[in-house]
Amino acid sequence: MEENKEFDIGQSDNKSGKGMGWYVVHTYSGYENKVKANIEKAIENRHLENEILEVRVPMQDVVEVKNNVKKTVQKKLFPGYVLLHMDADNNDAWYVVRNTRGVTGFVGPGSKPVPLTEAEMKMLNVGESEAVHIDVKEGDAITVIAGVWKDTAGIVKRVDEGKQVVTINVELFGRETPVEISFSDIKKM
Repeated sequence: MEENKEFDIGQSDNKSGKGMGWYVVHTYSGYENKVKANIEKAIENRHLENEILEVRVPMQDVVEVKNNVKKTVQKKLFPGYVLLHMDADNNDAWYVVRNTRGVTGFVGPGSKPVPLTEAEMKMLNVGESEAVHIDVKEGDAITVIAGVWKDTAGIVKRVDEGKQVVTINVELFGRETPVEISFSDIKKM
């Protein structure tokens, strides 16, 4: 028998092989802030400050319009997910996160942690633009309160949440022409 055989024991299933980075865990919906608080408490109790650097629930400011009143509220950017800047190869850190109440697992193939790329992190920090939610639907009468079509009235033909616009018909050169107007430039009549 050969005694000097080298065996590749590989990585344990709970390791990414990537070390320190930003990782994502999936949580029960609505438990994101509780999971964040529990992980932060565990970091403090187990002295894992060097293994888990930050726990984040990404939020964005959203302008909601109800009854013609604009109000800015904070909403979760990714409901059901929490971001962690951590060393996923550290067994103690991995164990604490994985066994936190409300955490269903790391995001990655077979729940094996995969860190976010630089490009993905840049996209997360882009959240500068504000999304506007408005209580207008097709068939509602609106008035344009700003922009080129200010003081124009119309009936909403289409609502596009993605582009943050409504389409109305306006009379242009004697005939009806569809025009897109920004959510922030309209008021429900």
